[in-house]
Amino acid sequence: MADPVLIVENLHKSYGPIKAVDNVSFSVPQASCFGFLGPNGAGKSTLMRILYGTAERERRPETAVRVFGFDPAQNELDIKFLSGVVPQDNNLDEELNVERNLLVYSKFYGMKRREADGRIDELLSFFELSEKRKARIRELSGGMKRRLTIARALLHAPRLLILDEPTTGLDPQVRHLIWDKLRQLKKDGMTILLTTHYMDEAYQICDTILIMDKGRKAMEGPPQDLLDSHIERYVLEIVKPDAGREIASMPVPEGVRSDPSRDRLVFYSNEAHVLRRIAKNLGHGEYHLRESNLEDLFLKLTGRALNELQ
Repeated sequence: MADPVLIVENLHKSYGPIKAVDNVSFSVPQASCFGFLGPNGAGKSTLMRILYGTAERERRPETAVRVFGFDPAQNELDIKFLSGVVPQDNNLDEELNVERNLLVYSKFYGMKRREADGRIDELLSFFELSEKRKARIRELSGGMKRRLTIARALLHAPRLLILDEPTTGLDPQVRHLIWDKLRQLKKDGMTILLTTHYMDEAYQICDTILIMDKGRKAMEGPPQDLLDSHIERYVLEIVKPDAGREIASMPVPEGVRSDPSRDRLVFYSNEAHVLRRIAKNLGHGEYHLRESNLEDLFLKLTGRALNELQ
């Protein structure tokens, strides 16, 4: 079995009294997608900066972090040569067209013009941007800019792709297109690190997710395995406030967990028929019965209240 692309062991990172990353460990195998989930302030961004070598220098155990065998604190350039990074914001040059944005970036990696031209053709085709080759950045839609930013990160054929909130603010069609492209990259051997607030995105493309809260690892594993092991299968949401207050005053049936901490009453159970009995006197549109998802698990682990950093 190939060595993991990334190994993190008992990693700590503090800013004064604040523990941004607190004793976090995990590893990422090759040709997989590893996702980080967590509320704002959970430590995801700090962790990503450490992995890429851009966090402020501090003394850490030598074995704390290895990316392709390199220590980010000592071998930042080696890791950057093997990695492509897609920041949360599209930091493209608005004064240049699509092709020139990629050509300028290719020079950072010492690519010869013929090599760069071939790679640009390949990536523009892959991300369905060939017809926009000569278009100015300001003429592109948000989805096109995002695809171009990902294409730029792949220009030097990296082995690791790091994505920070890759589809925030994009319409569903563009999101699904980007998911399809990421799946193809993974199939071709690319290793992907992803931070996202979209639970369905993590479920769709991540082989493993790590949920962080207050700097610590709350849970890690394949998305469906986590759902099967750590939360009830079905969810009943009482939509109508008056009905919710009436049901809240009744005893909770055995095997049912209630969560009254949001604006609507929510019950969880592994038996759908038990939840249907709770809602038997409610009319259409007053409740919603569905299967649980990653968002339910996320809220169970991290809570529904906003923390002081959100």
